[in-house]
Amino acid sequence: MSARVRSRWGWGFEDAVIGAAEAVVAAAHIPATLGLVAQEVEEPVALENAVLPAPRITPPTGDLARICSQSASGRAGHAYGKSYLDTIRAFRGVYEHAPDVVARPRSEREVEALLEWAAGANAAVIPYGGGTSVVGGVEARVPGRFDGALCIDLGALDELHELDEVSRAACIGAGAAGPRVEELLGAHDMTMRFFPQSFELSTLGGWIATRAGGHFATRLTHVDDLVESVRAITPSGVWESRRLPGSGAGPSPDRMLLGSEGTLGLITRAWVRVQPRPEHRASRSVRFDSFLRGAQAVRAIAQSGLDPSNCRLLDAQEAAQSGAGDGSHALLLLGLESTSGPVAEDLRQALALCREHGGSWDEPSGEAARGTAGGAAAWREAFIRMPYLRDMLMRLGILADTFETAITWDRFPAFHESVMGAAREALGEPCRVTCRFTHVYPDGPAPYITVMAPARRGDEVAQWHEMKRAVGDAIIDGGGTITHHHAVGRDHRPWYDRQRPDLFAAALRGAKAAVDPSGLMNPGVLIDA
Repeated sequence: MSARVRSRWGWGFEDAVIGAAEAVVAAAHIPATLGLVAQEVEEPVALENAVLPAPRITPPTGDLARICSQSASGRAGHAYGKSYLDTIRAFRGVYEHAPDVVARPRSEREVEALLEWAAGANAAVIPYGGGTSVVGGVEARVPGRFDGALCIDLGALDELHELDEVSRAACIGAGAAGPRVEELLGAHDMTMRFFPQSFELSTLGGWIATRAGGHFATRLTHVDDLVESVRAITPSGVWESRRLPGSGAGPSPDRMLLGSEGTLGLITRAWVRVQPRPEHRASRSVRFDSFLRGAQAVRAIAQSGLDPSNCRLLDAQEAAQSGAGDGSHALLLLGLESTSGPVAEDLRQALALCREHGGSWDEPSGEAARGTAGGAAAWREAFIRMPYLRDMLMRLGILADTFETAITWDRFPAFHESVMGAAREALGEPCRVTCRFTHVYPDGPAPYITVMAPARRGDEVAQWHEMKRAVGDAIIDGGGTITHHHAVGRDHRPWYDRQRPDLFAAALRGAKAAVDPSGLMNPGVLIDA
């Protein structure tokens, strides 16, 4: 079987990209579904017509030459992540900061050799997993003191090294993408149970490096919760923590690598907690007359100890545009699951809390009673397809993007109003700004906001930066985090610098100086060398 080909400019695979003909058909329905008017469909600039800077450095010779490339397609394919900003530039064929060399090591020995070569060549090193960063995390936008940039693609490091069925843990190569992780574990009737929206492309190492959040709403929501041990190759040597279920021995070496975004080294493998696939499930779709009433119910559930696997609250517009609701009610997609026994009683208790806050629902029948009830199935399909739809809207001249954060319950109502208002003011009318909860905790939710507006054709980059500044400022001024699970990268740096304590930044710079004394690793991300 031939391997699927990644889209050069957009999300996912070429065979799943929504083409121009489909976009034209969809354009006729956009005014009714989104309240926006599509512009003329646009075609992407072909690679041969793209503006790709000439390589500044010569690739390594000898054994490393076999795993290195300076091809236009390889450099362009590793130049960007998948944010709206990345996608519009790749679509228009604009590559200002493409890496000079792309390498795909097949072993840790080759990773070490590449880092040694990069130090000698004065080349910055950009770690690359699945390329799904939406915050400028893999762009070779590096300081001028470097002579070039080497992108190290870790996708070939994707094997199952060891499985401990007694402890329910597995050691897996960091380059394994989501489907590969589940394939490896599925052969042993196990699962990692970690399913971010980027699942089909993003990798285990990328999840760890960015502190990614999975699909499940409560308990074990972040990859942090699933990591038992991490191994990384740094410019100063190997960094590997002892495999333990827990430890109070000082600051955790794993925690330092979790969220390090490639600034300290390249994660090559990790021990992660696994489990059998859950066999018991129950779910409902619950309606509320307002998003804030729904939020009160979600808070009650999050503080109840029931730990639902899905507790995703959509505002009325979000529910409508995903096909999960009719636009008249906020909708809570509520689900529970277990490997040990039925969850019907837990669902009953959660629904009782919903009823106390004005929630209502329809009892499922037939197939729905045994699976996903109500609008959850429609929403799940839209959720998986959403990045492809964003790219289709971009071709039709509609800016569509998302941002996410987290805030405590006591501050949520005012925070929600100010952040949503900042987005609307920055975009102007007409625009569409919607909100949902992706994850919830006993002390607060993680709001995820989607924005849509007519694009200023040819000026989308400036338009995006205006919106990003307004929303970023509102989030930080309101006491939220600039990111709940999308990482920092280069795009979030201005607000991350405001969020973190200055003394912590100094400590982080000290750690980087110890393992990366030349400051080669992903410069511009998290800290300045």
